[in-house]
Amino acid sequence: MTKTYQVVGIGNAIVDVITQADDNFLEMMGIEKGIMQLVEQTRGEVLYGAMENRVQTPGGSVANTLAGLGNLGLKTGFIGRVHDDALGRFYAAEMETDGTAFVNPPVAGGELPTSRSMIFVSPDGERSMNTYLGISSEISSADVTESAASSAEIMFLEGYLYDKDRGKQAFNHAVKLTKAAGGKVGISLSDPFCVDRHRDDFRTFVRELDFVIGNEHEWESLYETDLSSALEIAAAECGLVVCTRGGGGVVLVQGEEEVVVPVKRVQPVDTTGAGDQFATGFLYGYATGQSLEVSGKMGCVAAAEVISHIGPRPEADLKELFQQAGLI
Repeated sequence: MTKTYQVVGIGNAIVDVITQADDNFLEMMGIEKGIMQLVEQTRGEVLYGAMENRVQTPGGSVANTLAGLGNLGLKTGFIGRVHDDALGRFYAAEMETDGTAFVNPPVAGGELPTSRSMIFVSPDGERSMNTYLGISSEISSADVTESAASSAEIMFLEGYLYDKDRGKQAFNHAVKLTKAAGGKVGISLSDPFCVDRHRDDFRTFVRELDFVIGNEHEWESLYETDLSSALEIAAAECGLVVCTRGGGGVVLVQGEEEVVVPVKRVQPVDTTGAGDQFATGFLYGYATGQSLEVSGKMGCVAAAEVISHIGPRPEADLKELFQQAGLI
């Protein structure tokens, strides 16, 4: 039977609030440069108030990937939690406008507010993110409906959500439903610290998956060894292994097959979303039956596009860029 969605993602539904700020401002506000920090509600309100010329966009790692896949014409759905407040309604509406079905309606009642990430972009393109997690991190198996999970050809999970027990349960539920209906499931490892905290569970979990995307630090953290040993173990334990190495080329391993895709280095305007859009290109290749090499190259093309401008979602027509690169 044909599926309703080519890709369904489960991830944090976070409104990105972006502004430009120099190093003096960061120091004055006590913001650590170049990293993602979680903040409490009060601190979040202070930072939000201090931002001038704010640009608001729907963000969250997997949601950014889905927006890219929508740009490429795939049918996508998103499972995420927003509150029925102004930011939550904005988020749900924007996802639908971008062509991704927002599967569960905003949650009304005395819940936490919609999640937001205050992103300060320095003149050198570095981003300093201050994220108030709010309601999106409360995702649970109740949010994963059978109708959405079983109608996905590919289910794509966001590693950050693995941090909470309810998130783990949601993922296990999604794997069961999607696989039972003949779909494939994969995850983005998201964060080396998250991997550190849940190493044993993660190692058990990835054995059930068809593909896993991570950067070199995440893979080294998962198997507590150097990169080439880590990828060797990974290839034996999970289906398809994808490893990004900053500007150092992308490694894709499936069984005995290994491909290294070189990366053309470009000066970034804003690195926000580079990993998310790499996943877009890779998943487009994966969903349309391309080779490892072509899928990896598509990932690199999409990542290069997104770091050439401010914001985590593609602005150019990715399909045209793939054609120019001779990939389709």
